[in-house]
Amino acid sequence: MPANDELARRRHEKLVDRLEGLMRASLKPRYRGYHGQLILSSGDLEEMGELKDVRRAAREAGRRLGWHPKTHVVDARLFVYDDREVPREISELAARDAADAVDAAIRRGE
Repeated sequence: MPANDELARRRHEKLVDRLEGLMRASLKPRYRGYHGQLILSSGDLEEMGELKDVRRAAREAGRRLGWHPKTHVVDARLFVYDDREVPREISELAARDAADAVDAAIRRGE
């Protein structure tokens, strides 16, 4: 039985490492580590394993990044996001970026 536990532990660590990499890639340097999020499709989840295991690994990966990770499942997708208090200057920068993106989409007629 201990061999199974060791295998499960290694599988979990590998999943945490993979999710941490995906989360890190989602970060925008100008937000200094804030506004992190990851959305996993049903296909991603199916490939990664059981939902409870993926959620647990995602929370651990988020903590490694200094996040206060929260997870939610909506329509077979897993949303992972950082729930930390965001400093005002980062929040204002993100709001300006969002407004610019909406403005650009409107100009393109989307």
